[in-house]
Amino acid sequence: MRFVFLAFVLIPIIEITLLINVGQWIGVGYTVALVLLSAFVGVNMLRYQGVSTLTRAQQKMRQGELPGQEMAEGLVLAVGGALLITPGFVTDVMGFCCLIPWTRLRIVHFLRGRMFVMAQTSTYQETEVHHAHFRAAPQDEESSRRRPEVLEGEFTRKD
Repeated sequence: MRFVFLAFVLIPIIEITLLINVGQWIGVGYTVALVLLSAFVGVNMLRYQGVSTLTRAQQKMRQGELPGQEMAEGLVLAVGGALLITPGFVTDVMGFCCLIPWTRLRIVHFLRGRMFVMAQTSTYQETEVHHAHFRAAPQDEESSRRRPEVLEGEFTRKD
């Protein structure tokens, strides 16, 4: 939470400082034109990459597969689009990183790893809280460090 607050404070300060410095270096008109050009190019890249990702997701759904990768890429594309609309050079660089396919895949890979760990930790803690009375006491130190065994099965609901 502290990181998010720090980002919301530092990024605008960096953006304003950079815009002022670039404006003094190349002129205000060129700076504004550069910001508008980056937004225009970014929106067009977003449109192309978004359609491409949507097409891949539809193909996976037709094959009966869950388009998890494409959904994550769509989320990163949306964040990238928001960053490109925001005026400034730092947010434009971050937005373009979200739109370029090989950097977007790295971002998705990083986020999926983090989300899996967070989801696994959350599920494990819920299991510990709600089903603690079903567990036997650990026999030794090694068994207490092991992750719980996952059981798979099928069920049918009868009303």
